[in-house]
Amino acid sequence: MTEQQPDPSTSPRYPIAPSRRGADWMFGGVYGTVLASGLLAALEQQGEAYTPFYDASWVLVTAVTAALAHGYAHHMADHRAGSAAHRWRLLGRALWNEWPMIAATLPTVLLLLLAGVAQWEPYGVTAAGLGLNTALLFGWGAFVAIRVGYRIASALLIGLADAAIGLAIIVANALIK
Repeated sequence: MTEQQPDPSTSPRYPIAPSRRGADWMFGGVYGTVLASGLLAALEQQGEAYTPFYDASWVLVTAVTAALAHGYAHHMADHRAGSAAHRWRLLGRALWNEWPMIAATLPTVLLLLLAGVAQWEPYGVTAAGLGLNTALLFGWGAFVAIRVGYRIASALLIGLADAAIGLAIIVANALIK
C-alpha cells in the first residue's frame, strides 16, 4: 500500500520557498560585479563625448533588468502548483532574492557619478573602475569560500580565480579598444 501525497493546490496554505542564505545569495555579488565591469568597459568609447551620468544610469538600469530577468527565470524553472496568489508571492520572493546583483553594481555606479561631478578623465575612470571591480571579485570569491568552509589558503586561491574574471575583462578591454 502506498501513501498518497497531498495535492498542494488543495492545501489551505502553500509554503513559500525560503530565501537563499549564505553563499547562495553571494553569487549575485560576483555576477553583478562582472556585469558592471563589462558595461563600464563597453560604455567608454574613445573619440566620443564622455557621459558618466548616462553611463551610470545604464549600468543601474541593466543591473535591475538582468536581476528581474534572472529572478523571473528562476521562478519559471521552479514552477510549483498552487493558487495564483501563492505563485505571485513566489515570484516576489524570487525577484527579491536578486538584490545582491543590483547592489554589486553600486560601486561602479557611484564611481561614475563621482567622475561626472569631479569631471574626471574617462580613461582613468574606466581603469580605476575595472581595477576596483577586480579587487571586489577577489573579495567576493575569498569571502564566499571562507563562508562555506574553505581554509584561508584555499579561499585566497578561489578569490584569485574570481579576480581572474576581472583581469580577463581588463585584457579584453585593452585588446578590443
